Amino acid sequence: MSKARTPAPAAPAAEEALAPRRNPDLVGHEEAERLLLEAWNSGRLPHAWLIGGTPGIGKATLAFRFARFVLAQDPPGDSLFGGSAPVTSLHIGPDHPVFRRVASGGHADLLTIERQRDEKKGRLKRDIAVDDVRRIGPFLRRTSAEGGWRVAVIDGADRMNLSGLNAILKILEEPPPGALLLLVSDNPGGMLPTIRSRCRKLTLKPLAEETVIDLLGQHRPDIAADDRPALARLSEGSVGRAIDLADAGGLALYREMIGLLSDLPRIDIVAAHAFGDKLIRKQDDGMYETATELLVWWLARFARSLARGSWPAEVVPGEAALMTRLANARGLERWVEVWEKVQRLFARAESANLDRKQVVLNALSALETAAA
Repeated sequence: MSKARTPAPAAPAAEEALAPRRNPDLVGHEEAERLLLEAWNSGRLPHAWLIGGTPGIGKATLAFRFARFVLAQDPPGDSLFGGSAPVTSLHIGPDHPVFRRVASGGHADLLTIERQRDEKKGRLKRDIAVDDVRRIGPFLRRTSAEGGWRVAVIDGADRMNLSGLNAILKILEEPPPGALLLLVSDNPGGMLPTIRSRCRKLTLKPLAEETVIDLLGQHRPDIAADDRPALARLSEGSVGRAIDLADAGGLALYREMIGLLSDLPRIDIVAAHAFGDKLIRKQDDGMYETATELLVWWLARFARSLARGSWPAEVVPGEAALMTRLANARGLERWVEVWEKVQRLFARAESANLDRKQVVLNALSALETAAA
């Protein structure tokens, strides 16, 4: 997810409806729900699950959906089996008292660990605080307040530092009875192998393009219907990413960027300077971050498509012609080098606090040189 930005007028209601702990619906992940139900109905529910996948596709929504389901069941017996009759859905309706308490953050047997907001910088902190992670062990070992399960959800588990990961590992080595740990991660492969090996892994796939379009129509009717397919394609199956891009004006930026690149092997220098000026006009609106992310994404997409020998469906008209012209100018190896160079340039600009406009112009110049 990109950094928080000022939303369009309809965004607050949409964000409320899509917030994982308050969202009663799960779309596009029927297979994952089936696997969770099978594990529950088997009577041998694994004590820890690692739910992975790209950002914004519903991982945390699934975790809270399963947490609500578990907390709404009858108290487990000594065997920790589920109910005697197989259940066929994880759905717990918004009128259910468990749903309401989870939504409000007031369920005594649910602990949620996530990154906290840095009030000074006005954004989420980079890592999950280790002291927050250390709360999980005592919480899971204590007696259930309601005689049932205790559930801990770590949203953004890949944001734990080494101390936090070691604290989780201790819990996984000796899991308490009647306790369930749900780790939600954008990058499960980056976590300790010893943690991954002690969790049941559940990897969610990106949502279908049609599903993202439908969700945008339901939750963000303020987004023009003609823009929804392009946002769905640009987000690669992530409704969260699509909404972020819509709020950041990402589609308009993307169209402008492709317009600039369409002039290759020469880029209109006046238009390039105007583009750079726009990105730095306000340092806190996220426009620069969005544009640089989109350029790196487009180069990676181009390189992958060149390796496969076929162009992807266009986000905006003219992309296929642009890719064809660039592919005729240079081979795959050269364009991979350009992608890596631009990626390093943007990363260095962030760490060294370089002039952002000049960094953008340098990136465009790298493409111009390669295409010449």
